[in-house]
Amino acid sequence: MTELGEQLPVFRPPLDMHRLFTGDRIVGDTSPSGAPGSDGHAEVAVRYLTPHSKWSIHSEYQDNLFMLSLSRGGPNVWMSPQDATKIGVRDNEWIEAYNRNGVVVARAVVSHRMPEGTVYMHHATDRTVDVPLAETSGRRGGIHNSLTRILLKPSHLVGGYAQLAFAFNYLGPTGNQRDEITTIRRRSQEVRYQ
Repeated sequence: MTELGEQLPVFRPPLDMHRLFTGDRIVGDTSPSGAPGSDGHAEVAVRYLTPHSKWSIHSEYQDNLFMLSLSRGGPNVWMSPQDATKIGVRDNEWIEAYNRNGVVVARAVVSHRMPEGTVYMHHATDRTVDVPLAETSGRRGGIHNSLTRILLKPSHLVGGYAQLAFAFNYLGPTGNQRDEITTIRRRSQEVRYQ
């Protein structure tokens, strides 16, 4: 495995998804996509990540007092002030994130902690609390994995070990597939649930 550079921690730049997958937008692109329901709203293409929450394990431990005080009462996507300015979004306003894989409706958490061009949505938040209909699809607005796809690392194919055992919608021990180009737009602040 030395040829893969995995014997020690090394810096690997993010994959250039625009070159790997035809049709993916370039990070930072603000040109209208023409997607259904976009209606000329300002949009920005970003790198979408779904890390695990700092304070919980999957959906466990999200009902304690500390987690409940951090919650905004539903799904949220963290984004930089620069990206929020590009689409005219302020903290806690409704946004829609979409790509070829699906759509997510969430509130924006505008934070200086986020680098420009990257957003994230915590893994495994409650899907049943405050998830309105999406304007782009007309259906309930998705979960964190609605926008992801599975990409295998070559090193996961080595050996025939337990990491290649079948599990529903998941192959491989790491979240390397959770790096996706996604379009974010400010949506109407009048939300519908049915």
